[in-house]
This record gives sequence, structure tokens and C-alpha cells, in this order.
Amino acid sequence: MDWTEIKIGVSSADVDKAGDIAQMVVPYGIYIEDYSDLEQAAWEIAKIDLIDEELLQKDRNKAFVHVYLPPHENPTEAVAFLSERYTAEGITNEIDVSVCRNQDWENNWKDYFKSLPVGEKIMIHPVWDDDFDPGNRVVLDIEPGLAFGSGGHDTTKLCLETLEKYVNEETTLLDVGCGSGILGVCGLLLGAQKAVGVDIDPLAVKKAWENAELNGFDSTKYTAYEGNLTDKVSGKYSVVVANIVADVIIMFCKDVGAFMEDDAVFITSGIIDVREQDVISAFEKYGFEVVERHESNGWLCFVTKKRS
Repeated sequence: MDWTEIKIGVSSADVDKAGDIAQMVVPYGIYIEDYSDLEQAAWEIAKIDLIDEELLQKDRNKAFVHVYLPPHENPTEAVAFLSERYTAEGITNEIDVSVCRNQDWENNWKDYFKSLPVGEKIMIHPVWDDDFDPGNRVVLDIEPGLAFGSGGHDTTKLCLETLEKYVNEETTLLDVGCGSGILGVCGLLLGAQKAVGVDIDPLAVKKAWENAELNGFDSTKYTAYEGNLTDKVSGKYSVVVANIVADVIIMFCKDVGAFMEDDAVFITSGIIDVREQDVISAFEKYGFEVVERHESNGWLCFVTKKRS
């Protein structure tokens, strides 16, 4: 049966009020397309910062409210009501009406999310994307929420590209602030012996476990803990990675050395360029030397080692 989609274009500043009004038309079948805080929302919802390039290029000043009406409801009445209420509230709007099927609006968002080659060795693969060629790359299967994309945020790409150089069959990897577990699971796909993730968010830890299992790794290879930095972690690792914000990296520098083997590397990302000197000062204070520095679109990634 054909459903009706009503798509309402408004200013991002008005989208919450516009959504509330749309909810009066139908108490179900609504979603809001708002890119004004895309990066933050992606992290909060899915604990992953790979976002499709097409999404990143969306107009951040405009938003859309999508309303879906079942076949027995009259779209003409709904449009008239919406138009009248938006005019009364002073909300500038554009309303389009089209026909779609139920399964279309439930799954159309997946069209944005395609397989993503990262670096020279990795392919990130949303499980519904059947049209991809991994070549000689290792394939990370992932079933993300709506906020995951395939364009690749610079911080995660920098980390993955760097991990390629340092992960081998003898690697033990600790991922602090693991989010969805993508870095640890990719480490295992690249040949690491084991990977441990830790995150303060229990939902992130749950997703990390799920992504590990999806890629064929059980608890003998991948473990995720709910905790604040390393308060639940023990042992020493040959690679420690932290793709988190500068302030947390600065705070973590005083403790991370206790979890590093003698020749281990500490890889940090998520650092915006204006915080570079603050982070470097923390490295120096706590006995680390920078051996690599990488930059992409204002984001920085460092590889450090403990000074002899």
C-alpha cells in the first residue's frame, strides 16, 4: 500500500517547533533531518565519527521534517493544517508531498552509507552494502545506527591510517574511549593478538562488543570494559590509542605510561589544531616524545613513545 510523505523544509532554528506542530498531525512516522550539529549528534547517538561526505556537505542552516501518512489518511487535510499553523507561528516553510511505501522510508537512509576504504589496508563495510569490492583490504563489517556514515571523519581516519603502520601479529592493543570499538576491531583484523576497549558509556561498550562479534571475534580476542579511562584496565600493551578530545588526552598522559610496554606507541587523535601546543606540553611533561605528526582538515594525530 502506498503511503504519503510530507516533507517540510524550514530553518534549522525553527525545526524543533516545526516538529512539534507536525507531531499534531500524526503521532508516529515522523523524522527530522537536521544537520546543524551533525558531528556532535553522530558521536552521542552512535559513538562513531565516520560521517558520509554527502552529509557533511549538507546545508547546516536548513532542516526538514518528514511526516508519513498511511493510505487511509488524507494528505490534503494534513498539508492545510500544517500550512496554517506554520504561518500562524511565523515559520517560513516549503511543503512537498510525494508517494512512498512503508519499507522505503524505513530504509532509505541507508543509501547514504557505503563501504569506505581507509588507508591502504582497511575497508569499512556497512553490512547492507552488497555492491563493494574490498580488493586486498581487510573488511570491517559494521551495522551502525542512523548516524554512522561512509565518508570518514578525519580523527578516526587518521587513527586507522596510523594503526596500519604499527599493528602486527604480536600487537596487544588498548583503545581508550573506544566508542563503537572500530579501532580495536580493525586492529584485530590487521592481525593483532588481542584488543581491549574501554569507554565511560555503557551503550558504547555494548556496541563495541556487538561489532567485535559481528566480525568473528569472541572474548578471547576482544574485551570491552565500562570505565573512566583505565580505571578498569590492567596489563601492558604494545599499542595504546586514544581518539578523544584534547583535554582528556592531556589528563590521561600522566597515567598511560603504566599501561605501555617498553617500546610501545601511544597514538592520540581527536585533537583540533588550536590545542596542539597544549597537548605537546603534556607529552613533554609526562615523558613522551613525538615520533609522528599527522594532520587533516585541522585535526591532528600524534604517535608518541616514552623517552628512554
